[in-house]
Amino acid sequence: MDSKRLERSKNKKLKRKEVLEKKKVIEEIIKSASTVKDHLASFLAFSRYDRNGLSVYLESGFGDQLSSSIKKYIQNLLKVNMEGPYGSDWPLEEKVKRREMVAAEARYIFVRESSNVVHDDSYLKEDGKMNYWTGDGDPLVGFMHYRFIVEEEIPVLYVYELQLESCARGKGLGKFLMQLIELIARKNQMGAVILTVQKANVLAMNFYTSRLRYVISAISPSKVDPLIGYEKSYEILCKTFNNEAEDKLENLAPK
Repeated sequence: MDSKRLERSKNKKLKRKEVLEKKKVIEEIIKSASTVKDHLASFLAFSRYDRNGLSVYLESGFGDQLSSSIKKYIQNLLKVNMEGPYGSDWPLEEKVKRREMVAAEARYIFVRESSNVVHDDSYLKEDGKMNYWTGDGDPLVGFMHYRFIVEEEIPVLYVYELQLESCARGKGLGKFLMQLIELIARKNQMGAVILTVQKANVLAMNFYTSRLRYVISAISPSKVDPLIGYEKSYEILCKTFNNEAEDKLENLAPK
């Protein structure tokens, strides 16, 4: 073997070793983040939300440890909030979401109404129904479902769901929860927060892009291939925390 071939072979082995080592590091980051028992414990200032006439507290949960009453609540709230944006795709999507919500890797933040809150008749929802919670304990008024995964060789926190009841919307809670999620992502060495939004859900799209400054990711169908993206009903949004994540997930042109 001549010197050039030997050098190329050596470089390939070094590159392969670097790739494997990087993959191992990322796997350890994901494993470490996923095994934390309670991500809220590091952010006690975010354990309660008392603003704009809303008084709630947060608690953590795991997908494979959900009670039957919580499963029922999640299913009901998802249907109420998402059947419209998904349209005719909802029956199939609902089946997917039911599988996703009980997966071992699913992590939750539940939003419960404080027990000292007293309601009058004005608390009735616009549709005439009371809270969707039918289990024991303080009523749930929303939840987040998130996971730690790898996208384009970047460890990321993926927000699968942010669902709030109508009584908890428009009061700053959604922004509060997303700020918390970003803190959790940073603390656990994630390179970005990623989420999927239905194009038909205009309010949600504006919320993430205008108020929270998320951008359409380079991995979103509309960026990968505009023709295919046009046919898709969703966009993938992201907020990155370092240069590598920005390069791979936002794919911004050089400044």
